[in-house]
Amino acid sequence: MSSRSIRLVAAPILAAALAFSMSSCSVLDSVFGTPSAPVRDSQTGEITEGNDKADVFALRVGDCMNESTGSTEVSSVPTVPCAEAHDEEIYHSFMMKDGDFPGDSAITAESEKVCTPEFESFIGISYDESTLDWYPFTPTAGSWGEGDREVLCVAWDPAGKVTGSLKGAAR
Repeated sequence: MSSRSIRLVAAPILAAALAFSMSSCSVLDSVFGTPSAPVRDSQTGEITEGNDKADVFALRVGDCMNESTGSTEVSSVPTVPCAEAHDEEIYHSFMMKDGDFPGDSAITAESEKVCTPEFESFIGISYDESTLDWYPFTPTAGSWGEGDREVLCVAWDPAGKVTGSLKGAAR
C-alpha cells in the first residue's frame, strides 16, 4: 500500500508528538482494512460525513481532518466536515516535477517555497502574521515510485481544534 509522509516544517515539538502518537497506523490498517474515499456532497464536493480511514490520495483543498494516529507515513487520515471541530485543513495542493525521487530535503524545500506564500491566499493574512501554522503531506520514496507527486499544504491552529473552515480566517 502506498503512503504519504507527514513532515512538519515549523513545529518540531509537534513533530515529536505526532511521531509518538502515530506509531500504530500500519498495524491498524492491516487489521481494519484499507482506506476509503471521504463521503462528499455531490454538488459542493465538501465532506459530509466523518471517515476515520479516509484515503490520503482522495484528499482535496478545503478538506478538514483530525490529527492522524500511526506513523510518519500514513495511508489514511480521519476526515470530518469542516463545520465540526477539527485539527487541520488542506489549503493548497501542488505537483512536484516528474523524474527520480528528489529526496526528502528537496521536497521539504519545494513545499516551503510553494506552501508559505499560498498560506496567505487561503487564510487571508501572511504566514508570518498568522497565529496558525502549517505542514506538508509529501510523497514518500515508495509512493513516488508509483507516480505520486502531490504535496498537500495543511494548516492547523496550535491553540487547538477549530470549527468551520480556515479559509479567510485572517488569524
